[in-house]
Amino acid sequence: QLQLVESGGGLVQAGESLRLSCAASGSALNYYATVWFRQVSGKEREGVSCISSSGGSTNYADSVKGRFTISRDNAKSTVYLQVTSQQPEDTAVYYCATSRDYSCSNMHPLSVSSWGRGTQVAVSS
Repeated sequence: QLQLVESGGGLVQAGESLRLSCAASGSALNYYATVWFRQVSGKEREGVSCISSSGGSTNYADSVKGRFTISRDNAKSTVYLQVTSQQPEDTAVYYCATSRDYSCSNMHPLSVSSWGRGTQVAVSS
């Protein structure tokens, strides 16, 4: 059974960068499109970026375009999210997930087949 584990979160100051990792075990991640979501307490989970199984297609929410970069290393069964120029509004729990939408055109939680447990990112001003 596929398991996803996120890492790399932490407390940073505005303008700084982080690289989040999503490591898979139990099954090869390269079979799946992978989505990064984030959630602020009391709000809905928001899809921020998706990468197709091959890495050839990516998608970004408008709120993160130009600041977030998603990539994957299928040999390591790991997907990354490079987060730069962070702002306080980026503070959230970040989750990775596999998606049934192989094209990455849809980053809705209803398309998710497996979730990780999340990693907290906190950005101070």
